[in-house]
Amino acid sequence: QVQLAESGGGLVQPGGSLRLSCKATGRRLSITKMGWYRRVPGNQRDLVATITREGNTRYGDSVKGRFTISGDVGKNEVYLAMNDLKPDDTAVYFCTAVGRSGVTGPFDSSGQGASVTVSS
Repeated sequence: QVQLAESGGGLVQPGGSLRLSCKATGRRLSITKMGWYRRVPGNQRDLVATITREGNTRYGDSVKGRFTISGDVGKNEVYLAMNDLKPDDTAVYFCTAVGRSGVTGPFDSSGQGASVTVSS
């Protein structure tokens, strides 16, 4: 079993910045990829960004050039720097992790979510 704890959400004005953090905990974890998705009520889940253990990154088209994912997947940590935020970025942001637990086997898990609101 893996637990993901997000932090750093909040209210920000358009053009502002926020930084999200996520830490995965559990027994005998070997994580291969971590990332962020977001969901607006009534809409499907959208990719924000992912990063692999090797450091390869992938971004959703709507955040390229504005958001940066970083972290150390080997240490079960991932961060998301969000710049030039727009009202359309308002959503709940979920941290995700893919890997294997030496106790419970493979997992593809998400956290409880961090709310981000962009409004003047």
